[in-house]
Amino acid sequence: MSLAFLVFLVFWIVGMVGTFVPAMPATVIIFAGSVAATLIDGFQPWPDLPFLLTFAVITFLISMIDNFASAWGARRYGGSKQAGWGALIGGLVGIFIPFGLIVGPLAGALIAELFVVRKPLLDAGRAAWGTLLGLLTGIAAKLVLHLLIGVYELWRLWDPAESIFG
Repeated sequence: MSLAFLVFLVFWIVGMVGTFVPAMPATVIIFAGSVAATLIDGFQPWPDLPFLLTFAVITFLISMIDNFASAWGARRYGGSKQAGWGALIGGLVGIFIPFGLIVGPLAGALIAELFVVRKPLLDAGRAAWGTLLGLLTGIAAKLVLHLLIGVYELWRLWDPAESIFG
């Protein structure tokens, strides 16, 4: 394993864990690892520049998945923008409690719908459920994309001849 491979591997592992932590820019961390590994490996305009530019566009698109997925879930089940914000805040608070990544967004959206938008309990519950489904869909999509990007980049960097272990 080369140094570039190990550097990317560390960034990728941190990014994979970050996929499940609200407000942690997991995709950007993985992209930064790819840039660092490419520079360590000796940047070549071809093929590294097209790869990094393509990866930058993919990073932007993946970063948008959360926004679209939670908005889709909220709108599909009658939620408001406040439910989305409540889900985000609930997800952040949820980091510190057991099962918080599921309970936090659900509770946050429900509280926002009940006390900010003042919807009836049944409507608020439906909107909170939709927001949660959207968030979970976004996390699942990001997880798959992060796995694919990581496997591709590790394959690209793999060179057993350049092992730092001798």
